[in-house]
Amino acid sequence: MNQDVDLPAPLLPRRLAALLYDILLVLPLIMACVILVMGLRTLLGFGAAEDGTVRLDANLVRLLALLTTMAFFSWFWLKNSQTLGMQAWRIKLVTFDGGKPGFRQIILRCLGAALSAACFGLGYWWVLIDRNRRYWHDYLSGTELVLLPKPRAKQKKNHNPAPDGA
Repeated sequence: MNQDVDLPAPLLPRRLAALLYDILLVLPLIMACVILVMGLRTLLGFGAAEDGTVRLDANLVRLLALLTTMAFFSWFWLKNSQTLGMQAWRIKLVTFDGGKPGFRQIILRCLGAALSAACFGLGYWWVLIDRNRRYWHDYLSGTELVLLPKPRAKQKKNHNPAPDGA
């Protein structure tokens, strides 16, 4: 049994704050991927209009955004079960028994999150009525978010030097 089992689920404002942090990190990655694909298409002679501009199909951009976002979250979750936003807000992804999620669970979670969003966000809003505060993709993947306790304050060492006359 893992110690993360009995930790509470984070409330929605904390989840949204962590997500905002992560969005600020993933958006530049998405832009870099789109620029890279545009550059490759130009080098290979695809997609250049008569006026010299390079256009990408909107569906290709959506696919790039989805894959980049999935790669971002998957990499962090596989590495230490937390994205940078989750670390800042003390949120951790764990399995229902408190363990570290595996590759299959993380892929299921990412695909389920995309499905939750595609259903007008209903899978995300579910957290507001679920007694365990879980999303649809939590149930699909067997994972959940937990709120880590505040780190204990380190005790300061007494650095008071002895008086000169002592």
